[in-house]
Amino acid sequence: MSVSLYYSARRAQPLTSAESAAVERVVGARAQSFPYDEEESLYLYDVDGQILTGSTKLPIDPDRWLPVIVHVLDSVTELRRALGDAQWHVHMDDVDVPWDETEGYALPGMRSPELAAELGGLCDDPGEQGG
Repeated sequence: MSVSLYYSARRAQPLTSAESAAVERVVGARAQSFPYDEEESLYLYDVDGQILTGSTKLPIDPDRWLPVIVHVLDSVTELRRALGDAQWHVHMDDVDVPWDETEGYALPGMRSPELAAELGGLCDDPGEQGG
């Protein structure tokens, strides 16, 4: 069973050329800093009535799950800040991801070193830990 993050923004007006350029900059920069070449990062696609829509399938390996979700939610946070006047919906399957003006999109405890150590400890091979 796979778990995915879904993100979308909508408003009556389409993206301006400056906003489209900002989205491209964010997506390009975040793609370069993504920690795993073989995992899915931001994946944007067109949906009528929305100015931005995307999804990311999360890894099955527990040691990769947390770094990927942190990276993708930070990416979506940057996108939201670039398109501030849109209505956003971010969710992981059936669970909404909350927005915080200071932190952006985050799941409870996702930046916890203890959680990262616990998830990394689920690997059979210690060489796999930490990505």
